[in-house]
Amino acid sequence: MTFEDFLQNVTNALSLGSLYALIAIGYTMVYGILRLINFAHGDVFMLGGYIAFYAVTLLFLPWWVAFIVAFGITGIFGIGLERVAYRTLRSSPKISIMISAIGASFLMENLATVIFGGRPKGFQVPALFNQVVHIGSVSVVSISLFIPVVTMILLVLLLFIINKTVTGMAMRAVSTDLTAARLMGINVNRIVFFTFGVGSVLAAVGGVMWSLKYPQLNPTMGMIPGLKCFIAAVIGGIGNIAGAVLGGFLLGFIEIMLVAFISGLTGYRDAFAFIILIIVLLVRPSGLLGKNQIEKV
Repeated sequence: MTFEDFLQNVTNALSLGSLYALIAIGYTMVYGILRLINFAHGDVFMLGGYIAFYAVTLLFLPWWVAFIVAFGITGIFGIGLERVAYRTLRSSPKISIMISAIGASFLMENLATVIFGGRPKGFQVPALFNQVVHIGSVSVVSISLFIPVVTMILLVLLLFIINKTVTGMAMRAVSTDLTAARLMGINVNRIVFFTFGVGSVLAAVGGVMWSLKYPQLNPTMGMIPGLKCFIAAVIGGIGNIAGAVLGGFLLGFIEIMLVAFISGLTGYRDAFAFIILIIVLLVRPSGLLGKNQIEKV
């Protein structure tokens, strides 16, 4: 492998890792607040891509307006999903709410197949994101440069909200002890409402950027990326935003570099995520940046 090839693979790994990190943040935010694995998160990611697609093709909106519409509608949908599928089960055993999350995921995939059709659709990529940028001897499609920048901007904004605002302080209180936070007068429902909204918007941003990088939509497109981002969140330490970002980048780099150096393993690239997950859990069950916690029954 030449040095140019190595730089090309690093760029691809940075782009893929940024996508994994962005989507993994949604998983870890919801888990941090409710101790809930939102298995429908990957399907919310899928929904964001489809809404952007139809906003452009049916409503003929400019691409940037279509993307904003997709982010907004997906965020509202995520809030509605929490209200319908999760809120009434909040005091139930954890297995009940997990089953509800899995059921919501399958329901969304099947509804998407009925509504959008099972045939893949080509996503229209604006010229801005489809240009070839030459950095020395390395050629990069511009979307691969936009993705890490957007991820970093959203991460900084999210950390500011969590660490510097009253809502963020309330989120941290609910994450630490939901019952105590309620006794202190914090509106827990409003915090959960906000968390699901922000997490769903991040999933929509990830879905749109994924569609720009891999311009093909199908109802199950969120399944494998969703699982991988869940794995990234667990690897980094689920419930920890910095851990989710670390896990996303680590998973992206390992996946791309293994395929680059051992091309014969290309067909098994998805399996590596699960192998890495098993290794990390055997060595450090709480994740790389996670803390050991006693689960409340």
